[in-house]
Amino acid sequence: MITPAFELTQDPDFLTVKIRVPYARASEFDIYFEGEDFKFYAKPYFLRLTLPGRIVEDGREKASYNTDEGTFTIQLPKEVPGQYFEGLDMLTSLLAPKKSRSAKPLVEEMDAAASAELCEENEEEFDWEMEQIPYEESPPPLQHPYGFGNLRSGVFQRLQDELSDVIDIKDPDQTPAEERRRRRLAAEAAKFEPDHYLADFFEDEAIKHLLKYKPWWIDAHKKMTALQGGSHQEHDSPAFVVFSEAEREQMRKFTNKSFLLDKRSRRHVYLGLIDILLAYCYEIRVTEGDKNVESSWNIRKLSAALCWLESFCSIHDVLVSFGRRVLCYPLYRHFELVTRAFSDTVMILQLGKAAVLKCLLDIHKIFMESDPAYILNDLFITDYCIWIQKVKSKKLAALCESLQKTTLSKSHMGLELEELEAAAVLVQEEEKALKAAGTVSKQQLLCSESETSDSEESSSTSSSETEGSDSDEQESSTSEDGEINSLQGTLQEERTAPLIDCNGLRQGTDTWAMEVGDGKSKVSLQSTTPPGKLVEELEMQIQSAMRLSEQPEGLATAGCISQEQEENPVPEPDRFSEDAAGKGNFLEVSPKPNPLLFLCSTNEDED
Repeated sequence: MITPAFELTQDPDFLTVKIRVPYARASEFDIYFEGEDFKFYAKPYFLRLTLPGRIVEDGREKASYNTDEGTFTIQLPKEVPGQYFEGLDMLTSLLAPKKSRSAKPLVEEMDAAASAELCEENEEEFDWEMEQIPYEESPPPLQHPYGFGNLRSGVFQRLQDELSDVIDIKDPDQTPAEERRRRRLAAEAAKFEPDHYLADFFEDEAIKHLLKYKPWWIDAHKKMTALQGGSHQEHDSPAFVVFSEAEREQMRKFTNKSFLLDKRSRRHVYLGLIDILLAYCYEIRVTEGDKNVESSWNIRKLSAALCWLESFCSIHDVLVSFGRRVLCYPLYRHFELVTRAFSDTVMILQLGKAAVLKCLLDIHKIFMESDPAYILNDLFITDYCIWIQKVKSKKLAALCESLQKTTLSKSHMGLELEELEAAAVLVQEEEKALKAAGTVSKQQLLCSESETSDSEESSSTSSSETEGSDSDEQESSTSEDGEINSLQGTLQEERTAPLIDCNGLRQGTDTWAMEVGDGKSKVSLQSTTPPGKLVEELEMQIQSAMRLSEQPEGLATAGCISQEQEENPVPEPDRFSEDAAGKGNFLEVSPKPNPLLFLCSTNEDED
């Protein structure tokens, strides 16, 4: 038989069952309902439901068939009009068979006489000669349970290859719960990176963007709060959670079963549910609802119940564990994401078990699509999806209230977050102060440099002006020196003229005398204004000329020669060569008048 797809809705007077049977014969079907039982048969489909409320057959029931869609729609009147049937979305629980209402105990003690007779019948003769082996007490293999309600053990002994890809603990079957917790805390402390945390703390643009995201449960919670108002009708909350057809198909595929949980195990189950929902809320927010290949890793890594097979003792332990793992493992490590996941989990629990089931179905799908993570579905998620459908809403409400009363702060993390932030802020302030001081000093340096450059520019301007004036003066002095040099050359010729004349070169003397007689040199001397040094030299030459004119001719000639040798010394080899040539050592004085005397007399007359 095939279990068909079905859906249940209700109004104050009727319960509506919609069954999809596309390959059935519409002319051959059977419907049976009484009290809480409902049965439907249309070959090859068979559906049996255990309803959360009682229905009655009073002639108001209706049934119709849509040939295009292949669906039966059946309306069943409620025994108590206006009664609300809770859990119509919990399809797996509706498929459960009706429980036996017999008061007969499941375990009975047999009659003593009957048991004695049975023992006598089964009694055999004891062999006293059997081999005896000394008793050795061997401790049974340690099997520490884990999974949903700590009902599993020995699973990972058969799955050693997948162990490292699914959980962080090695050899969980041989590790007690206390040792798992100790190893987990040590691993988290070693994994925590202060630099990563501080980077997300100060550069939080991406974090602020993620905090603005609104998952589906926020709008549903707002609608529920607005509709309920002051009535606080809890049974209205499931109306805001709608299951897709794929989710309904998931619920139909689950095998309905009951769980025998003691008080301690039930507590572990509720706390594990909070831990899984926190990890799921973080994943939905950081991916903004667009799940990816890392989604299964995020969920199982952030949940210590899934990753370390942790069994929590209190709600505060759950929150601290989740907060520490958020600050150690994922990409975004910010405490604000921890508090936001906390508030999201509270909203989901307030929406009721329908919202919780929707989240669990999504987790089940994520793990089913991840190759190693499917093991966690067998250990936890599938059982959670079946169990949550049978949980009373009052239990979830009490759990949500306890969660709201629990507080969580950075100091609870045990990672010295406040100290790190204070130190980082202090360093940041010091850097700002140093930067401000550097800016001020830089401005002062720029001002001093500008003042220095201005002074340098002014000094360079003045120096350029001075250099210009100096260059002008140098050019004028150079021109004057040129004229003076030319005049000195002329005067040198004038001075050498009598010496040449003394050596017998009378022609040059005549020519020079003719030029002086023409008055050219006089004009040149009058036109130029030689400096004082030149005047002194001229005076010295004139005085020497005057002394020569006053002395006898022989002495004058000797004085002329000695003076010429002092001013223009002749190299020794030339003089010796002249002696060797056999030339005369005494110069003959020309009987003609000395031109210098003429020049001197002329200048004196003018003065």
